[in-house]
Amino acid sequence: MITKRYRFRAYPNRQQRELIAKTFGCSRFVFNYFLDRRIKVYEEEHKTLRVKECSKELTQLKQKLPWLQEVDKWALQNAIKDLNMAFERFFNHQNGYPKFKSKRYRQSYRTTCSKCGGGDKYNVEYKDGKIKIPKVGWVKVRDKRIPKGRILNAAILKMTSGDYYISLCCTDIEEEILPKTNKIIGLDLGVRDFVITSDGDKYPNNRYLEQVEKKIAKIQRGLSRKTKGGSNYNKAVKKLGKLYDKAYHQWMYYKHSLSTKLIRENDVIYLEHLDIMSMFNNKGSQMNKNIHNVGWYAFISQLKYKADWYGKEVVQIDQYAPTTQVCSCCGYKNDKLQNNTHTKKWTCPNCGAELDRDINAAKNILNEGLCISAVS
Repeated sequence: MITKRYRFRAYPNRQQRELIAKTFGCSRFVFNYFLDRRIKVYEEEHKTLRVKECSKELTQLKQKLPWLQEVDKWALQNAIKDLNMAFERFFNHQNGYPKFKSKRYRQSYRTTCSKCGGGDKYNVEYKDGKIKIPKVGWVKVRDKRIPKGRILNAAILKMTSGDYYISLCCTDIEEEILPKTNKIIGLDLGVRDFVITSDGDKYPNNRYLEQVEKKIAKIQRGLSRKTKGGSNYNKAVKKLGKLYDKAYHQWMYYKHSLSTKLIRENDVIYLEHLDIMSMFNNKGSQMNKNIHNVGWYAFISQLKYKADWYGKEVVQIDQYAPTTQVCSCCGYKNDKLQNNTHTKKWTCPNCGAELDRDINAAKNILNEGLCISAVS
């Protein structure tokens, strides 16, 4: 059994949008309130407020602030859990210190699926193109997919552009094992070309964000001359959000299509373990921007969880393996390529083979992966 998340474009009516906005505000208030409380308690008493203590204090807070009772109780409880998770990630050196939430950017809250009034009905359901959300009611959604399994929770999201989305997390979904193809492949990830395979195929980096950068710059120049908070200012912010959303959705669709294609066609995929943070530190500002926009980490994550879904395998080799400098035909190491990123094709001095830099790296990743598999 596996767990999946289904995301739907939602179309709430006016009353539903008002209630969702209240829930956004209450969830943000609870998150910021207990973040402030945890900071003060630690500074004064050197103690940490746990989730149970915060939940008890939330019950008392609802009595003082009756408007907190107008929204979904699960949204407020999950705001406390999200804050606790943010601290855990900070202590595990995964994220920075938790910050206070702002309403200027995209807003979201998460509700938990549970039984209503002790019966068989649940407070979160999907039926005939509509999703039932606690307090909000049935919201129209647009998507041909039907969620499978048992719903665990639902996340409601409002983008800067004003578009709404509902994401359902479902579990107990039966695994779909894809047929074996008896193919293995090595992948090299790059900036100029997004994915290069050991078979010689290259998948381009479409640079969707760069395609709308001129429009974004024009709107931002106009935004700087408008009164903050005014109607024209808000309209410009929505236009800006729509451009960013368009580039994001195009890029994610491309990544999902490519990752699914590679998983379906190959049984084992070998990848290089990339130290992305060190790349940011060693390259120039333009290269940092290109590395950030290309999104290797998200693509690798997609390959990994889709491999788990469909019974395939993804293996990452050592990040220090000299995949670019070594000839994939004879094993000769060309030290001249170590700090030279401009040379795209080179001739091996030992065997005379004409090598494409990226395809050669993908073949070396495949060879290195086969050696790891043979040893293990």
